[in-house]
Amino acid sequence: MLRLTYTQRALRFNFPARTSRGALAEHVAWYLYLTDTAAPAAAGLGEAAPLAGLSPDYDSTFPDAVAQLCDRFNAGAFATFAVADVPAFVGPGLPSLVFALETAVLDLAHGGLRQLYANAFGQGRAALPINGLVWMGDAPFMREQIRQKLAAGYSCLKLKIGGLDFATELALLTEIRAVAGPEQLMLRVDANGAFAPADAPAKLEQLAAFRIHSIEQPIAAGQRPAMAALARASPLPIALDEELIGVVDPAEQAALLDEIQPAFIVLKPTLLGGHAATHRWVALAQARGIGWWITSALESNVGLNAVAQLTGQYEVAGFAQGLGTGQLYQNNVAAPLDITGGWLRYDPAGAWELP
Repeated sequence: MLRLTYTQRALRFNFPARTSRGALAEHVAWYLYLTDTAAPAAAGLGEAAPLAGLSPDYDSTFPDAVAQLCDRFNAGAFATFAVADVPAFVGPGLPSLVFALETAVLDLAHGGLRQLYANAFGQGRAALPINGLVWMGDAPFMREQIRQKLAAGYSCLKLKIGGLDFATELALLTEIRAVAGPEQLMLRVDANGAFAPADAPAKLEQLAAFRIHSIEQPIAAGQRPAMAALARASPLPIALDEELIGVVDPAEQAALLDEIQPAFIVLKPTLLGGHAATHRWVALAQARGIGWWITSALESNVGLNAVAQLTGQYEVAGFAQGLGTGQLYQNNVAAPLDITGGWLRYDPAGAWELP
């Protein structure tokens, strides 16, 4: 019989992680353990780590939801449980728990070895290209992050913008381009919805001078006509991020992409409802010629590994993914994940800590 239990950990950031929505000093993660009483030595492990102010399932009732999910699962006395059954069992209002339980089911099905898919990344035969993430802060803090990322050999940087005055952010971009031109370095920016619709066109014009690859969510989600108009007129490609969160009906997902027609979508499995939901968004994007990349959402290494192994199911051909968040925490779960020169690697023979 299968049994589901959980633990939790308060992850402490190495620095206040700032976005235009505010700063985070701590992030609580819940870990699901799925075991079979007939072979209790193996355990499937999954992570649910909803984000304050962003995840649909982040509120004061989430700890109760985790406990109730485990109680309901155990009351079902399941001898087997398929990953395809997870979304309906958990429900659409708890996307991070869908992601966690899908991950645990996949892990247990493959022996509880933290290898969720039989792909080259999970088997340690290939690495994934990732962008270097530059967090918001004062100008010296951001400047030092940029210096470190360039020295580490990243070929793609992503800057969080919208937290400083715009002139200072443009000055930082000027400094980056003085060191590394467009042929050497891909630049992405993420506004997290910080621009007002009336101001966005002028700001996008100024950003375009820096040969920006794309801008994520220039205006806040939920303003589809304004975002669609911006996407049509923008001098640089627009990527949707927060706009996708909470849109769970496939027909509505297709309608959103058809109305806005973004250049890219940014896929965060924890926020979108897990593995199957991410596959569905990829299929919708590919059918419309829309680019995409997959991004972790401040999970610990348990969730990051799951997101990376999901990404490994696709041929990304050197196109940087957003999987560089594993170095954010003082007390991350120890895992055989390594970042070198802008590439994420996994050692399937390496040791894991159990949270």
